[in-house]
Amino acid sequence: MENISGFINLNKPSGISSAAAVSKVRRAAGVPCGHMGTLDPMASGVLPVALGNAARLFGYLLEKEKAYRAVFRFGEETDTLDVTGKLLREGLYVPSAEEIAAVLPEFTGEIDQLPPAFSAKNVNGVRAYRLARQGQPVALESRRVKINELTLSGGAGNEYTFFIRCGGGTYIRSLARDIAARLCTSAVMASLVREKSGAFALEDAVGLDDLSDWRAHLVPPDAVFEMPSLDFDGKDAWRLRNGQALACAEKAGSYKLYLDDEFYGIAESDGALLRAKVKICA
Repeated sequence: MENISGFINLNKPSGISSAAAVSKVRRAAGVPCGHMGTLDPMASGVLPVALGNAARLFGYLLEKEKAYRAVFRFGEETDTLDVTGKLLREGLYVPSAEEIAAVLPEFTGEIDQLPPAFSAKNVNGVRAYRLARQGQPVALESRRVKINELTLSGGAGNEYTFFIRCGGGTYIRSLARDIAARLCTSAVMASLVREKSGAFALEDAVGLDDLSDWRAHLVPPDAVFEMPSLDFDGKDAWRLRNGQALACAEKAGSYKLYLDDEFYGIAESDGALLRAKVKICA
C-alpha cells in the first residue's frame, strides 16, 4: 500500500463543520485524515488537514501563530456568542470606533480568557456544547492565551472588522464578548475567516472543488515547521530505523530526521544520545 503523508491546506467554506470538510478530503485521498485547529461551521478559511502519518506532527505545530479577520456585531447578545445562536438581547449600546480602539491594548499580550459555553472544551469527559444544548450549567475555567496583534480595520453601523494574530487556544467569540463587556455592552461574532495557521496561509489554500487533484496540492510533511535537521546514511540510518540510539554532539532538542536522504520524522537529542521519536515515512 502506498505510504501517503503530507498536508492539504484547505480553505474550509462557511456552513460546514471541520469534521465534514475533513471527511471530503478523506474520501478524495482514500487515506486516514485529521485536522488541526477546529473552525466553527460558520467560519471559513485555513484548515490544515493531515494525510496519513503526517497527523503525528500536530504536537509540533500546536503553538504556531494564527491570524483571523473577524466581524463583531455590537449591541446584541446570543447564547453561542455568535449570530448562529439564540438571541438573548438586542438594541444595546453600540460604541464608536474610537471607543473600541481605545480599549484594544487591554486585550493585547497575554490575557485570561473564558471559553464559550458552546465550545468543544471537555467538562468531565463531555463536550461543553452538548451540556449547553441541554440547558445544563457549563463550568469552564479561564485560560491564559496570547494576542499578538488586535487592530480595528473598519466598521459600518453596529458591525466592526478586526484583524487578530494570536496563539493557539484563543476563542475569537470570547474576544468579542470581552471587548464589548469592557465597554458596558454586548457583542457577537458575525463572521470569521482564518487567514493563517502556522505555515499555512489563505492565499495558498485550496477549496473543496480542488480535491479531485489533491496530489497536486499535497504539502510535504517536513515543509510545515522550522526545525534544525540531521541526515544519516548507511549503518547509522539503519540503527535509528530500528530504535537504537546514536551518540551525538547535538544540543538537547528536536530535529527533523532524514535517513538515506529521505524525511523520516522527528528525532530527539538529550545532549548525548539521539533517538528517532516520531516516524512519518515507511
